[in-house]
Amino acid sequence: MPRVTKPLTNTAIKQAKAKSKEYNLTDGQGLMLRISPHGRKTWLFNYYQPYTKKRSNITFGFFPEVTLAEARQKRLEARAQLENDIDPKIAIEEAKREATKDQLTTLHSVAVQWFEVKRTSVTPDYADDIWRSLERHIFPQLGKAPLSQLKAPMVIQVLKPVAAKGTLETVKRVCQRLNEIMVFATNTGLVEQNPLAGIRAAFQAPKKKSMPTISPEQLPELMGAIQRASIKRTTHCLILWQLHTMTRPSEATGTKWSEIDFNNGIWTI
Repeated sequence: MPRVTKPLTNTAIKQAKAKSKEYNLTDGQGLMLRISPHGRKTWLFNYYQPYTKKRSNITFGFFPEVTLAEARQKRLEARAQLENDIDPKIAIEEAKREATKDQLTTLHSVAVQWFEVKRTSVTPDYADDIWRSLERHIFPQLGKAPLSQLKAPMVIQVLKPVAAKGTLETVKRVCQRLNEIMVFATNTGLVEQNPLAGIRAAFQAPKKKSMPTISPEQLPELMGAIQRASIKRTTHCLILWQLHTMTRPSEATGTKWSEIDFNNGIWTI
């Protein structure tokens, strides 16, 4: 007759003392408790590897941190994996690799990598605007989320309060930037697909507004208003300079005397 293993009890485990050599207390079905000469009690599961049929051990943790009931539950899960030809040791190692990968591929950490590339193709001011929008609206709630766990409803829920304030242009830009981050993550192999591709469709599109203009007939009124305005002389001259030259604000404010050829009447920007 096969030997019948008497299951362990919490009392027997607690009373087990260290000996000069390590020894095992067996609970049955591959589960055992190994007691070291120093008194450390380690849960082990002994099994035959699928396909190779070689003996192998995996550690379930230490007693009392892992209780007898918890060790038995782990044994049950491991035996279920073996029934499907899954090596529980390999499964544990794969889970640890995925956990480590998740820690290295949070939305914030990947956004930093993406931003280092993005900032080389935009102006410094625009780069600052991009990063501030993410810091304000996304990172506080989703920055620590692994990309593998990021879902469209999560992001939509975070952006709903922003949309409720009527700042739909901000929502549009944040959605666009998140999509760029996810495309970067997909192309670099950090994730297999982009779950945020359609999040803009969850919000109203911002209404386009043309910049305000004046007709030629209103120009005298504008000039009179500028003349009467309580502004610095430098600002007054700058407005007139821009009106006469029809240049962009950044070009007008950056004008240097060295750029102007008075003899030929040419301004070289």
